[in-house]
Amino acid sequence: MKAALQLKFGQQLAMTPQLQQAIRLLQLSSLELQQEIQEALDSNPLLQVVEDNNQTEEKTDSSQDTSTENVTEASAQDSAELMASNSIGEDLAMDTSWEDVYSSNSGNTGIAADDELPIYQGETQTSLYDHLLWQLELTPFTETDHAIAISIIDAIDDRGFLTLTTADITASLSLPDIEEDETVAVLKRVQQFEPLGVGSRNLQECLLLQLNALPDDTPRKQQACEILENYIEHLANRDYKMIVKETKLKESDLIAVLQLIQQLDPRPGSQIGENDIEYVIPDVNVIKVNGKWTVFLNNTSTPKLEVNQHYATITGANSDDNQYIKDQLQEAKWLIKSLESRNDTLLKVARCIVETQQEFFDKGEEAMQPMILNDVAQAIDMHESTISRVTTQKYMHTPRGIFELKYFFSSHVSNDEGEDKSSTAIRALIKKLVAEENSAKPLSDNKIATLLAEQGVKVARRTVAKYRESLGIAPSSQRKRLV
Repeated sequence: MKAALQLKFGQQLAMTPQLQQAIRLLQLSSLELQQEIQEALDSNPLLQVVEDNNQTEEKTDSSQDTSTENVTEASAQDSAELMASNSIGEDLAMDTSWEDVYSSNSGNTGIAADDELPIYQGETQTSLYDHLLWQLELTPFTETDHAIAISIIDAIDDRGFLTLTTADITASLSLPDIEEDETVAVLKRVQQFEPLGVGSRNLQECLLLQLNALPDDTPRKQQACEILENYIEHLANRDYKMIVKETKLKESDLIAVLQLIQQLDPRPGSQIGENDIEYVIPDVNVIKVNGKWTVFLNNTSTPKLEVNQHYATITGANSDDNQYIKDQLQEAKWLIKSLESRNDTLLKVARCIVETQQEFFDKGEEAMQPMILNDVAQAIDMHESTISRVTTQKYMHTPRGIFELKYFFSSHVSNDEGEDKSSTAIRALIKKLVAEENSAKPLSDNKIATLLAEQGVKVARRTVAKYRESLGIAPSSQRKRLV
């Protein structure tokens, strides 16, 4: 075979470091972006935070529409959008004329934003394990019993239930001459700790511990104990007729007993626990202006950045120093512009969502309009994968609560008139029907499907079951109750 040279023409996308940075920033949540900015401030002396947070620059809609066609990843079409954008181009020079200051309120509506907008977060709590240890140290135990109690507490899960048998706990102890009876005795003492019912071996024991701690003159206490001891399976299956038959109680008396049992906590450990802390900083805010819901960026979510002009004008005697300043200056400008592009894209997507979902903000979930990622992509002329990334871990603060942008997307279901109905709206209707049902005769999935059809929403029974399960609503057989 003879070697030969061939000339071929083709197109290939070059992923520059600046393009990669813009792609990465677009996908970050507000908290991750704050961390990224702080790291940049710590490492780049050419970057600084604008001290006066009240000075913001208004931008017109036309400038917003032409300022970015940005940011995606792993998609040639997405990346081509970014390369072709006015915000970031291949030929960025050091003497570019675009502004050196990034305003986190870029492209707002001119409405004054509230500087006191809260950060929504959880609270740090003591774990159940620590809470039980604290009570253990305040309780007089012998050295041996103290060691047994430690092993028992180690075996209690977050719900407050014992995960090992007393025999297993006894066998795990490296103490001589310890019998299971002694472990059981220590367990009974631990079960008197707060929250009451902790250390239970099963649900029946958990509820009885709480019930027995009530005063003896508590109405219906004795009957409740009898039902929990002898008929807990019938109670779990809501077989009230069998309970009435076996206990000879009147239905009115049984209702009073059930009301007492319902006051008990089947998961006592959940009262005290170290929950995962979630911090949510809204990226955009929605308020009503002149009768129309309007979007503006949350200008408290990220600091405003600018180039430090003092360091930018320094010229060193050493060429290496000059090159370092030049490199850091270019990185600072790229970061500022990438942040601006990120916010412009986020604002365009949020505006499109709010424009489509005006009725949701007025009437709630039942008025949610069907919308998919491609609808927004076509409306603002961007790739669908770009919309997917810009709506992930980005949150909208509205008078109805805080929602992830992805919440507003749902599939289409056609009604009898051929109109599309959002699956979110259908879920809301199912939730409303269940909330209004007669608890003694709960609605079956077939009945819910029939009621929805009467409202013009034709949904199969299996679809109703799927939506019901996604809402965490139990089947009708488990929703039946006397009280």
